[in-house]
Amino acid sequence: MKTSADQLMAISRPRGVARWMALGLLAGALGGCSTVSSWFSSDTKPKPQELGANPGLLAVHQAWTAKLGAEVPLATDIHVQGDTLLIAAKDGSVTALDARNGSQLSRFTVGEPLTAGVGGDAERQAVLTRSNQVIVYSQGKQLWKQPLPAAAYTPPLVAGGRVFVLAADRSLAAFDAANGRKLWTAQRPGEPLVLRQPGVLIAVGNTLVAGLSGRMVGIDPDTGAVRWEAPLASPRGTNDVERLVDLVGRVSRVGDSVCARAFQAAVGCVDTQNASVRWTQPSKGADGIDGDGDSVFGAESNGTVQAWRRGDGSRVWSIDQLQHRRLTAPLMLGRSVVFGDDYGVVHLLSKTDGQALARLKTDDSGVASPPVSAANTLVVVSRSGTVYGFRPD
Repeated sequence: MKTSADQLMAISRPRGVARWMALGLLAGALGGCSTVSSWFSSDTKPKPQELGANPGLLAVHQAWTAKLGAEVPLATDIHVQGDTLLIAAKDGSVTALDARNGSQLSRFTVGEPLTAGVGGDAERQAVLTRSNQVIVYSQGKQLWKQPLPAAAYTPPLVAGGRVFVLAADRSLAAFDAANGRKLWTAQRPGEPLVLRQPGVLIAVGNTLVAGLSGRMVGIDPDTGAVRWEAPLASPRGTNDVERLVDLVGRVSRVGDSVCARAFQAAVGCVDTQNASVRWTQPSKGADGIDGDGDSVFGAESNGTVQAWRRGDGSRVWSIDQLQHRRLTAPLMLGRSVVFGDDYGVVHLLSKTDGQALARLKTDDSGVASPPVSAANTLVVVSRSGTVYGFRPD
């Protein structure tokens, strides 16, 4: 793996889719742990294949656009809460949009750049700042803020009246969502490098599931105690970069089955009910995956798109037509698997065989984050800060 000098950074220690169904992202203090961007140097970026004509096998139209007023950093997740989209921009602003028509519902500014997307529930929104703080808002007003031991690149999880934060020093903390009181913290030692991109932090029933190094870990949300661990990949290689195997978001959850990618190492699925690894397969990818009850989908770092059978990990199909386009993590949507790329193109592929079904165009700044769906709308954000809503005809 190649990284440029400006892609290495140190962190000091102490440590709804009904109609779619029919259509189918090294320097610093000694003793710190460093972060590595998943985006490689673009100095020798290979040229992708020509795409040819739009296959047009799915009838999809652009329903609306919205301007955020600032650029959006790479790998900044869009948070979906019902029909509301919460999107963080580079200037530290957070905008809420109505997914039905793109209208702005609210907007507030944190006052400094953010390091991850927004997390939230129906009442509160949590953000992570460059000064290593978690700040919680309600109706655009700050409720509280607390310092973190390190930077954090995974959106906070707001659930059960608590705010959970996974920091880049592999610490996990829980705060009372109402007043910011720290409820517990847990620390996991690991490799000296971590990724500067979203990791894994989700709720599965009454268990908090986090990605810690190459392991999926089930944690008691009340105490921070580890309930189980399931390894998807083990550190290998002769240097810190080669040994980096953090789990990356997004993940695919179907019931008790949670599937995830270990950076540049493997894709695998875990049965969270009995804490067993169902399968793993080698995979040299840098971004997350998605899937349904039948299959799991993801892209290798070179842009090869692959599908694995969810039950046993066997290969279903693989296509190379999108190589070198720097694809986002996918979105499973109806009978389509949706990827954005570095050229502002959105690709809708058949989940059955990878055939191109349709292509949609945003702008030349490139797609900033994995697509999402809300209110029967496919939502894509470009790096320029323009949000696009697409719907089936």
